[in-house]
Amino acid sequence: MFLKLRKKVAPPPGCPMSACMSLLGGVWTPEIIWNLSEGPRRFSELRRAMPAISAKVLSGRLKDLEERGVLSRTVMATTPPSVEYALTALGEELIPAIRAIVEVGTKLHHRMTSEAGNGAATQGQAAA
Repeated sequence: MFLKLRKKVAPPPGCPMSACMSLLGGVWTPEIIWNLSEGPRRFSELRRAMPAISAKVLSGRLKDLEERGVLSRTVMATTPPSVEYALTALGEELIPAIRAIVEVGTKLHHRMTSEAGNGAATQGQAAA
């Protein structure tokens, strides 16, 4: 049995969740946004806050986020010139979503550590 294809049906618009997740799904993106949520930061401050990220990757992610309108880049007239990064209005709108992810992640971390602790205690009791 074959289903008839509908004609003249407009394609569905892009999924808003997919658009947001493609932005947040970038490597280091949530961490960068989270670190800028407390205010503008210089490149070196971001590097210190996220020591596992390389300078090359951080530079690329910052450039990408600037192009997408999530953050702004301001060159300070100092000697030598310094650059400061800050969230735009769009970037600020992402903070509640990231905060919710952090809260769930904290709960998951506590759950995993308590289960690991209970497992070790149970093994210790079994050995005694």
